[in-house]
Amino acid sequence: GTGMGEGVAIPHGPVQGVMRPVGAFARLEPAQDFEALDGRPADLVFMLFAPPDRGADHLKALARVSRFLRRADMREKLRASRGADDLAALIASAERAPGA
Repeated sequence: GTGMGEGVAIPHGPVQGVMRPVGAFARLEPAQDFEALDGRPADLVFMLFAPPDRGADHLKALARVSRFLRRADMREKLRASRGADDLAALIASAERAPGA
């Protein structure tokens, strides 16, 4: 499955007609089973899709999203955020962080 554990899932893959990597974030209530190794259902889901011929770009984007969601502080902030403005600010701050 695409479940990473800690309540996080990153469904991803190539999609015909997509011009560049594109992502979408959702907070699910109730959480859903994404077959994570820890057995925990996911409430934080980041979907990532890329053009079939841009595998390297897809892997780079996947690595960045994965690093971001592995951070316990970011998961807590995502769960506590209210509305699109909170989410956008949180993701922008992570983009500026060293090692992002």
